[in-house]
Amino acid sequence: MSSPDDHDPAELLARWWATYTAVDEDDDMLSPDQRLAVTAPFGQTWPGLAPTREAAADPDDLAAEYAARFVLSRPQSRLGLVAAHSGADALAVVGWDGPANWDNDTATFAAVVSDWERRFGARVVAVGSDTLHLSVTAPPTTAEDALLVAAEHFAFCPDNIWQGPRPQTLASYAERLIDTHCWEFWWD
Repeated sequence: MSSPDDHDPAELLARWWATYTAVDEDDDMLSPDQRLAVTAPFGQTWPGLAPTREAAADPDDLAAEYAARFVLSRPQSRLGLVAAHSGADALAVVGWDGPANWDNDTATFAAVVSDWERRFGARVVAVGSDTLHLSVTAPPTTAEDALLVAAEHFAFCPDNIWQGPRPQTLASYAERLIDTHCWEFWWD
């Protein structure tokens, strides 16, 4: 595994976006038109990173609140302590393999989470074998910013949109991100 410091989050997200939006005539999940509809209005064009948001609260305090609610809603949860500077670094230190079906180098995902820590006041609250739960003190507050964050989420974890309870688009996913202080990811 590499180090999170070896990766540029913007380049990773752009590369993943290009991979997941590529039209594949042999795709058994989505037709080319359906694939492009999912990522409308951007289609195959990476829109770039969402703007940095000013945190409205202390990121660590919000993470503690979210962690308390998380444990109450999932009593089977267990505490894990990792010697790392941040939650993003902890993902790489422990060799978390949640997105293993997409990329075996956890450091790439840790690099993006580290960038979200800086830009959105995100904190890792919980991880599972294929899940990641973040608290977010500076979520998007407008539809425009939420659409850009949704594009980042799609590049980071396309299953959030592809494998949802009903067919989703970036726009429908983005609506749910406005003023939402927890981001959850699931990889198939």
